[in-house]
Amino acid sequence: MESEQTSVAVIMVGGPTKGTRFRPLSLNVAKPLFPLAGQAMVQHPILACKKIPNLVHIYLIGFYEEREFALYVSSISNELKIPVRYLREDKPHGSAGGLYHFRELIMEDDPTNIFVLNCDVCCSFPLADMLEAHNKYGGMGTILVIKVSAESANQFGELVADSVTKELLHYAEKPETFVSDRINCGVYIFTPDIFLAIQDVSTQRKDRATMRRVSSFEALQSATKTLPTDFVRLDQDILSPLAGKKKLYTFETSEFWEQIKTPGMSLRCSELYLSQYQRTSPELLAKGDGGRTATIVGNVYIHPSAKVHPTAKIGPNVSVSANARIGAGVRLIGCIVLDDVEIKENSIVMHSIVGWKSSIGRWSRVQGEGNYSSKLGIAILGEGVTVEDEVVVVNCIVLPHKTLNVSVQEEIIL
Repeated sequence: MESEQTSVAVIMVGGPTKGTRFRPLSLNVAKPLFPLAGQAMVQHPILACKKIPNLVHIYLIGFYEEREFALYVSSISNELKIPVRYLREDKPHGSAGGLYHFRELIMEDDPTNIFVLNCDVCCSFPLADMLEAHNKYGGMGTILVIKVSAESANQFGELVADSVTKELLHYAEKPETFVSDRINCGVYIFTPDIFLAIQDVSTQRKDRATMRRVSSFEALQSATKTLPTDFVRLDQDILSPLAGKKKLYTFETSEFWEQIKTPGMSLRCSELYLSQYQRTSPELLAKGDGGRTATIVGNVYIHPSAKVHPTAKIGPNVSVSANARIGAGVRLIGCIVLDDVEIKENSIVMHSIVGWKSSIGRWSRVQGEGNYSSKLGIAILGEGVTVEDEVVVVNCIVLPHKTLNVSVQEEIIL
């Protein structure tokens, strides 16, 4: 039976209404295309989907302009030999509403299973193991979960599952009081029955809306507060009501998981993916070869077109993008260096993201303290920033096209 199963994958890429926390980096590129460990953020879930047996199609759903994804989607389709298609929502429909909006396309290949992944999640995406568990459970959906610290759990969807059957018993999105240290990772497998469940929510909303008699001012106010009937969220509107009904099950991962909300977290996730390459894609990691190339420490990705001086020392946790030029005696630690950046001799970059076409002068220093979750915990230079010779930049965010000729600390430079 299992060999006849087919799957499609849907990756939710969101859209510009929410990308504000990712500034100044999202001013240049749609957040899902920002490179982590040398590959677009969305490419990590896409490559994981490629390993799903009998996968016939990958859809990206979001509300970025089509042109932002056109080039990427055509090149990745060719590279993977599997159709990848971008579907643009006319307006935000919510995570479940977006699926439902495109249900006819998603069901075109008549899939047995629909994988749904959030693009702003960084994890090892154990999709094949998850599918095996999903087939064994025989439910409508399987949710990837992970154990986190009790203090941080309330930032996510907390859930309780049966310790034996793994059935989802209770689900609460960002609860006020502690429910559980198991959280929803934003990675799911559903059978096509998910569309009926979403339809039920919309129908109930429409019924409630027509039942409401708008006879007074208060009623009018409360009616406007309710969500539109076609806006349906997977977590609150689907998972919560279906918990405890023998329809949803959980699959726990003990590997890594993070959510990529801020530029600081992208640096942390780049580090996680670089260390995953040791197991999955060692050919992507740079190797030092004693003298002729730069000294490499730990996990480092260097794009083949980048030029790195043999006296530079790079790593750990460094990713260097296309056409970057790294000068003599440069030291790079824990940073992402984007396309066409020039870092001149004897300068140091630590715990930082250096934006496209930026330039860092001789004997200069750009550094963050390395706290990924605080606002100024890493240094970020937007596109085309010039740091002149002998200038020190500590824990700053610098908007695009600025020139810094004096040292700065703990500032947002607009």
